[in-house]
Amino acid sequence: MKIGVIGGSGLDDPEFFTEITQENVMTPYGAPSSEIKTGKIAGIDVCILARHGTKHTITPTQVNYRANIFALKKLGCTHIISTTAVGSLREQIKPGDFVILDQLIDFTKHRNSTFFENFEKGIEHASLADPFSEQLRKRLIQICKELNFDFHEKGTMITIEGPRFSTRAESHMFRTWGADVINMSIAPEAILSKEAGLEYSAIAMSTDYDCWRQGEEDVTADIVFSRMRKNAEKVKNLIIKTIESFSTQESMKKDLEEIKSKIRTIPNFPKPGVMFRDITTLLKDKEGLNKIVEIFYQRYKNKKIDVVAGIESRGFILGSILASKLNAGFIPIRKPGKLPAETISQEYSLEYGTDKIEIHKDAIEPGQKVLVIDDLVATGGTAEAALKLVENLGGDIVEFAFIVDLPDLKGTQKIEKYPFFSLIGFEGE
Repeated sequence: MKIGVIGGSGLDDPEFFTEITQENVMTPYGAPSSEIKTGKIAGIDVCILARHGTKHTITPTQVNYRANIFALKKLGCTHIISTTAVGSLREQIKPGDFVILDQLIDFTKHRNSTFFENFEKGIEHASLADPFSEQLRKRLIQICKELNFDFHEKGTMITIEGPRFSTRAESHMFRTWGADVINMSIAPEAILSKEAGLEYSAIAMSTDYDCWRQGEEDVTADIVFSRMRKNAEKVKNLIIKTIESFSTQESMKKDLEEIKSKIRTIPNFPKPGVMFRDITTLLKDKEGLNKIVEIFYQRYKNKKIDVVAGIESRGFILGSILASKLNAGFIPIRKPGKLPAETISQEYSLEYGTDKIEIHKDAIEPGQKVLVIDDLVATGGTAEAALKLVENLGGDIVEFAFIVDLPDLKGTQKIEKYPFFSLIGFEGE
């Protein structure tokens, strides 16, 4: 994996950008906008390119977008994170807010925005139905949440030619078209990245309300650059944390492979045709147990969990250990007749017949943040019943957590109104 960053000034700080080199890359389309700085952030290879040149001397129309994208691809980039200042076309997108774009409208007129200048090697029509990488978008959204930034998970960008700003009539027209933000750069990058097979996403930084909003100062270059400088540290942190998350993911991938290898599969238990995933072999392995607890702890340590609710019986093991590490309380959700005080119960369907689980009536206070945990989700009946029990007591479910998911059985669909997380899946195995 190698990540290209377009516009990321300040990322080359030696504090977190190591093994720095400069690359002068020539392409069939000429030279890119700047030398490309390469190095590592959290062990991930990164390439940084200044879209408008290192001194911002290239206008949006004159940016050599084809050379920029081709150069990053040539250097081995698989993902691109782009940053851009935008004008807001919506009241709710305030100056200073970030928007993680999901759609675009290309209103440019003079850009070279395709690599397919002829069809001599075959007909090529790139699909731009979803112009931005959903994989990257989800990661940026998650980091924005973790950093507690003011941001919007979706937004449609309209890219205009520039370098002038829009007229008041144009600004109002773009609003009626469904555009949420406006800029002069993103469309060609997104289109070319799609043609090049790269995962591309853009962080839009709102600096102004363009010129549509009555009583608001019309946008000027001074306003844009002033507000960009104020947001520079935030966007830098967002990019760095996103890149670091890839490093964490690579490390976690190895851990999860090891965890999966420690789970024993027993055929035809408890009845013929069932492949039983037995985690007792994982739990008795101290390294394996420590790894799963640590992964869950890192995921939930900043979520301000009040109580962990463990579903009988393996959910008790994981839940109680995790509750201790999170400095939270622990609540057992049990089969009927096992809890001594007053309970509420919830029935759920089995393949043949029904069963139920119970929780103490005073286990959860209204508004408490609850993490529900179990070892495995299969058909989802027990998890759905636990959901209803927690809701009935007024608890706020933060997430459902499982070691194992059996996605072929579609159990998580029964709890999809809440987030859920599983370490590993046994799909089609």
